[in-house]
Amino acid sequence: MAGDGAATCIDILLAIILPPLGVFLKYGCQVEFWICLVLTLFGYIPGIIYAVYAITK
Repeated sequence: MAGDGAATCIDILLAIILPPLGVFLKYGCQVEFWICLVLTLFGYIPGIIYAVYAITK
């Protein structure tokens, strides 16, 4: 559906700006969110990479 592509695009943009937020909107407070949060605290770039991966998988 066309709505799914737009939602994924918005999620990816949010993941670039604030990685844990993009993952949270897709998964809630599941393991993916906590992994992304820890990676973002260690470094912004690893958080972005994981967030985009988690959203697109």
